[in-house]
Amino acid sequence: MSSTARRQLSSAPLLDAIAGRTPTRTPVWFMRQAGRSLPEYRQVREGIGMLDSCFMPELLAEITLQPVRRHDVDAAILFSDIVVPLKAAGVNVDIVAGRGPVMETPVRSRADVEALPRLEAPVPGLSEGIAGILGELRDDQVLIGFAGAPFTLASYLIEGGPSKAHQRTKALMHTEPDTWHALMERLVEIVVAFLRQQIEAGIDVMQLFDSWAGYLSAKEYREYVLPHSTQIFSEIEQAGIPRIHFGVTTGELLGDMALAGADVVGVDWRVPLDEAARRIHAAASSKVLQGNLDPAMLFTGEDVLRGEIRRIKEEARRAIEAGHATGHIFNLGHGVLPDTQAEAITKAVALIHEEA
Repeated sequence: MSSTARRQLSSAPLLDAIAGRTPTRTPVWFMRQAGRSLPEYRQVREGIGMLDSCFMPELLAEITLQPVRRHDVDAAILFSDIVVPLKAAGVNVDIVAGRGPVMETPVRSRADVEALPRLEAPVPGLSEGIAGILGELRDDQVLIGFAGAPFTLASYLIEGGPSKAHQRTKALMHTEPDTWHALMERLVEIVVAFLRQQIEAGIDVMQLFDSWAGYLSAKEYREYVLPHSTQIFSEIEQAGIPRIHFGVTTGELLGDMALAGADVVGVDWRVPLDEAARRIHAAASSKVLQGNLDPAMLFTGEDVLRGEIRRIKEEARRAIEAGHATGHIFNLGHGVLPDTQAEAITKAVALIHEEA
């Protein structure tokens, strides 16, 4: 699995940080940097459904590039949604405003799992959209592709939509483990197919989001989730691109998540970076850290923001000096909040680049 479309980048700060080199500036990108915080996003998406926009190559490229142009971030994150490969495979799913992804028919039995379609054809518009993005990025800016991790996708499928307790999901994994693992194996196939298309189209880095993993105990994660996430990272390894793993409220799982095989582990804002690095190093090996500014800090003003950026950079420095981490990519501890002022994001990026 390789790509003739992949650019040869020799001066990208984000790739330098991952490789353990000293980047020319601290690399930064923000999860959900493309989206509702930008007036230009609201304008181009007016009257177009969220999922529909993910299959329209020119719109997909435009939305992905908007924050890169405005904020001077060091990476574009592909505009998509974790349920896009499910939708492309034939699962009847829609994103309902104010709620999130909703499944017409939940997956609750072995027969439901066996009826789940495979992603056997390329996702429409995806490769063309990536080509459009790559054509505009500078040589020091990378494109990050992504996919949702099997556990998070499974929870949406089983619950029928977002859940606060994931009770049906946990009940299935504990009472019908064979059905659970069969579902996860089917989802691994879908995720890998989705990522392979992105890789072949030329993405520079990939990130696996396990949004709901923080609802699991360490024992549940190790038994029911880790083997499947590990398989994804293993199958993608041959592509030769850096791999990032991220979950929310996963402070107690950081070491286990690091074992899945990614090069970079994302950390939310609840755990200091040097402590996160210590947990990761103790369980696995030293990794590059990604994170971890609280998204709410983008509402505070320059003085507070500068102090928080300095603190996080210092934590990363301590982790690297201790041998517990090999590099640092600045990011939020989760995604940009929808009502964040675009100017605050631009200011944060400038401060991150400016602060030594």
